[in-house]
Amino acid sequence: MYPVTDRFLTRLTESHRPITRVQLILTDGRVLDLDHTGGSVTVDRAQAIRRTCSITQADPSLIPRTAVDQLAMFGSRLRVSRGVDYGDGSQELVPLGVFRLDDVDGDVTDGPVTLQGKDLSACIADDKFTQPYTATGTVITAITALVQRSLPDAAVIARITDTPIGSRAYDRQADPWAACQEIAAAAGAEIYCDAEGDFIIATLPDIAITLPAWSIEAAEGGAYIKATRGMKADKVCNGILASGENAADGVPPVSYLAVDSDPGSPTYWGGPFGRRPDFYSSSTLTTTAACQQAATLKLALSRTPNASGDISSLPNPALEPGDIVRVTHPDGSRELHQIAAFTVPLDIGGDFPITTISAREDS
Repeated sequence: MYPVTDRFLTRLTESHRPITRVQLILTDGRVLDLDHTGGSVTVDRAQAIRRTCSITQADPSLIPRTAVDQLAMFGSRLRVSRGVDYGDGSQELVPLGVFRLDDVDGDVTDGPVTLQGKDLSACIADDKFTQPYTATGTVITAITALVQRSLPDAAVIARITDTPIGSRAYDRQADPWAACQEIAAAAGAEIYCDAEGDFIIATLPDIAITLPAWSIEAAEGGAYIKATRGMKADKVCNGILASGENAADGVPPVSYLAVDSDPGSPTYWGGPFGRRPDFYSSSTLTTTAACQQAATLKLALSRTPNASGDISSLPNPALEPGDIVRVTHPDGSRELHQIAAFTVPLDIGGDFPITTISAREDS
């Protein structure tokens, strides 16, 4: 979760005036505060481009009409925040993302105007290779080179132990952002753009050992609105065989099979659920340890959890995908959920739906 004060978390469940801020960063360096009537920021770890935004604005003059306007808009960025006005002259704002402005559309006479953007990983994805490219070295150095190939000033923050990779050749027209994700998997990690526009290399928190970042309680003063839960077995696997072979580097084939080894899990490997393996291979994997990390990551993303669900709560803009939240239902039962996706409203009183990727009972 983005660092906020205890006062901020407490005020979220009390009567307060939410505040939102949208800034337009033009290509000539000017930063304009945009009045806006609504919109939202969606954050979804299942998508390659994790953060997207849609902003509603009343002023039709933002619609590019001349060549000068178009030059100013193409390459512009949006910085979006939401927070709390404490009513005593102080405020606390939380960043929701830095976005490349991709679309401006609306009625040229009366408005409204809708601005849409994608986080800065879209800049990496769209800068396709125009000639063959070979990634080498370690996970951190290879990803940093790919990110800064497109955005030289981008900050790449690694929260992992670095891991050597085998050389990986990419063809013309290949997606460099997909390459970053493949390379990160060699360290059992993910790569994504965070709320401040930095590129983060990190592992998915383990729900079994990670402390909850926030509590969503169905009680007086709680943030709980409603929740659903369920389980499904379709397209679920409980084992991943990760393998690597790199003839160019003279590395012999290596592999590792990661399975759900918890006898209490409904998808226990060899239990009533059976064995349902999937497979992953990459020439970046040159050791059994790297295969183990990649297989463990892919297994965590694909096997059925004990439960899953959707939650609606009062908005908390500080949350991040992967955060653990403790949910207390109206009947008093408690669960730990790991966040997969959510949408932060920029409208006052807007809904705040949260989708989880895993859940377990909380004693």
